[in-house]
Amino acid sequence: MSSRRTMGALSLVAVLAVVGCSSSSESGGVAPTTPPSGGTTGSSAPATSGTTRPPLEGAVPTASGPITGGTYGVPYNPMPEGLADEYGYVEEEFFISGSAESFVADGPLGIDGRWSVTPGETADYTTRILVRRPADAANANGIVLIEWLNVSAGRDSDADFGILHPELLREGYAYVGVSAQATGVSGGPTRLEVPGVPPEAIIPLKEWDAERYAPLSHPGDPFSYDIFTQVARLVLDDGDTGVLGDQPVAHVVAMGESQSAGRMATYTNAIQPESGAFDAVFIHSRGSAAAPLNADTTVTTPPGGIIRTDIGVPVLQFVTETDLLRLGFLAARQPDSEWVRTWEVAGTAHADAQTLVYGSASGRVWLVGSEDYDPSETCGQINDGPQSPVAQAALAALTAWMVNGTVPPTSPLIEVVNGDIVTDATGNAVGGIRTPAVDAPISVLTGKGNPASIFCSLFGGETPLTPEQLLALYPTNDDYVAAVRASAEQAVADGFLLTEDAEAMIAEAEAAPIPS
Repeated sequence: MSSRRTMGALSLVAVLAVVGCSSSSESGGVAPTTPPSGGTTGSSAPATSGTTRPPLEGAVPTASGPITGGTYGVPYNPMPEGLADEYGYVEEEFFISGSAESFVADGPLGIDGRWSVTPGETADYTTRILVRRPADAANANGIVLIEWLNVSAGRDSDADFGILHPELLREGYAYVGVSAQATGVSGGPTRLEVPGVPPEAIIPLKEWDAERYAPLSHPGDPFSYDIFTQVARLVLDDGDTGVLGDQPVAHVVAMGESQSAGRMATYTNAIQPESGAFDAVFIHSRGSAAAPLNADTTVTTPPGGIIRTDIGVPVLQFVTETDLLRLGFLAARQPDSEWVRTWEVAGTAHADAQTLVYGSASGRVWLVGSEDYDPSETCGQINDGPQSPVAQAALAALTAWMVNGTVPPTSPLIEVVNGDIVTDATGNAVGGIRTPAVDAPISVLTGKGNPASIFCSLFGGETPLTPEQLLALYPTNDDYVAAVRASAEQAVADGFLLTEDAEAMIAEAEAAPIPS
């Protein structure tokens, strides 16, 4: 058990999902479990096992399962082989059924995010949730992360789990992935084409395994927000024999990446103030606008809309270089406030090499014999920057903020002039959260990908420094290690890296043949 917990009790498929590509009162929001304080920022994420949050009022879906059988005998988006055993986790899949509401805007959706909505039509549904939890409830930290599965490529993807799983699993979080949208269940528009991916990897659940997922029935995306709320109610109303076994639940966190981050923005601004379902929200890689509230095209979410500052629960936005310009988040920048923090991370892309490592490992569970997905022939060398370790630090910081009021550090802004990111002498971004990847560089890391395709443009780029450049920067390996150590230790001190990841970066530098 790590110090953070003790201090407080793609498949080829996954690659596709990393893109995106009653009225509230004026005060809005739901009172947090613990009010924020101005305490010292740290990476420690207090555990809360042994405490239980009361159930929420409102409709609770019926859960059935665990689901077994089907063509492949595993769920879509399975954990990579060996990961559950390594961390002592169980992965199970359940059907959930109920009746969900849609929502209608009470007026224009303003740029300030203070949106008022009213329940609209209702519809019956059956969808699925993917649950990952400690096998032994004694190892659970009492926090459930509920991810809105990404459907950018026309099928579900657990993008945030892939990026956050080292911290999530070692700290004892429970995880629930929700097939909240119709596209992931029964199909819909695909906004991303990926070269060289087998057709069976990019189809919705009911086509991927018609036998296993025969009961699924989704009424459409206008009902997705209430379905997501009902999953939170389910885990809070779970009892000792529900989808989380006998694990107590003290806090519930909503999260989504890319396309799902747009859904998180709309949920936070319009639904959370009334539902009170979540204790914190992680909005990862959103663009300039939030997702549609319903099918009414006369009421749209405004470009440049911010997260409402009166939300009443901690919200952390995580932004890469690609998100800032390619997806237009620059227009939605907002100052840090009582409830909203935004981290901008230098040297990162919307999706990166680590995304593919996890996704390929997941895919091999059911697509036996498949190789790691390599887009280099089409895209060139893609970004392999520090998104995952900084995102893991963001999860720890959000947890500490939610549990004990320790406010996350304020991120420096990535410097943008005349619509472009300012770069240093090496070619890396100026400003933003700093790590050894950009302050002790061995390559130029950028959020700008090959514009030949939408897919490539989201994976950024990487250009290794020449041997001559490396020798000029680091005459000896000791010089390189010293530069990495200084940057990593500073990032830990600033609250933007966890000690485990900093130590791994230093060890990697010590073993690296630099200068060559």
